[in-house]
Amino acid sequence: MGKDKIRNKIEVKFGNHLRSRVNGVLIEEDKILMIQHQMSEDRIFWSTPGGGMVYGQSAIDNLKREFMEETNLEIEVVRYLFVHEFLKPPLHAMEHFFEVKRKSGHLKLGTDPELEEEGQILQELKWMSLDELHSLPNNALHQIFWRIKSLKEIGKWTGYFNFENISIK
Repeated sequence: MGKDKIRNKIEVKFGNHLRSRVNGVLIEEDKILMIQHQMSEDRIFWSTPGGGMVYGQSAIDNLKREFMEETNLEIEVVRYLFVHEFLKPPLHAMEHFFEVKRKSGHLKLGTDPELEEEGQILQELKWMSLDELHSLPNNALHQIFWRIKSLKEIGKWTGYFNFENISIK
């Protein structure tokens, strides 16, 4: 699938409206579980597992569903951490981050049911150390990880973040 086709699919499916998303921060043995997305032919993006909320389901139920779909892991939601607003038109999302623990399951890359089989953007699951996160270029890594000094630091964050957003005026 060509660069413009991937980007166009993402914009059509997820762009030009505000999305509510949930993300799970799962840390085991000083590594965080990350998932790679193919955003265009020449751009990948690493973030924590999660996705869009379904109307009528709680944030916790949405996160459990998203984690199962993407990672094959059943999780327990430990606590709410923070919200990050991503605003780079045509994409705009309020991303709610939660600390999670693994309950059961064997790690396996899943699919995004919002996308067709031939249009999947989920590419890889990986346990990443802080050094591995720091080795990625900023445009390949979720903004919340750009300046962290420790994975434990993530669990101490609370509040609202909007790193380097482009505002619509």
